[in-house]
Amino acid sequence: MTATTTTDWRDTLRDAADLALVGIVVTVAAVPVVTTGAAVAVGAEAVHQRFTDGHWPGPRDLLRSFGRRLLPGALATLIVLATILLLTLNIFWLNQGLAPGGGVLLAVTAVAVVALLGLAALAVPFLGRGYTYRRALRTALSRPALILTCSGVIGIAFLIGSILPITAPLLVGYVLLALHTIARRVLVPTPAA
Repeated sequence: MTATTTTDWRDTLRDAADLALVGIVVTVAAVPVVTTGAAVAVGAEAVHQRFTDGHWPGPRDLLRSFGRRLLPGALATLIVLATILLLTLNIFWLNQGLAPGGGVLLAVTAVAVVALLGLAALAVPFLGRGYTYRRALRTALSRPALILTCSGVIGIAFLIGSILPITAPLLVGYVLLALHTIARRVLVPTPAA
């Protein structure tokens, strides 16, 4: 006779509340901006541990991981911000007619924005598995089919957050779970510690 596990509605509600709390904590930890990379990585790590091992990490483990990821996360955050600035300037200049290329180059830039957004989003769950920022990005690059899916997840969350801005911090935890679920399909083994 095999044992079956049933999920009670209270477990589902508890997980939903926990994910909302993860989103709030990640948002608060990301307020200084340079801590965003570390906050997202640690949030992804917590979601990975909960939905892979069945329990949330303790506060000491989270703080230790946050401290370890602070400097590499700051560098990753600065790279992302510089990329966003360059793409925004490119779009502005194309819209104003200050750069040649017009509508065609504007469309190419929009596709690049969506692809880079999906790539960064797909790298996040690999950070949760303990990968370095560089290895997470390389692993995400090796899965181009999932990049568009992750862009869609971010787009839907952005749409919901722009309609109901108060939900934006809560959505972060749910987005981390969605990205974790997408990355689980990749079946890349967790690196040994």
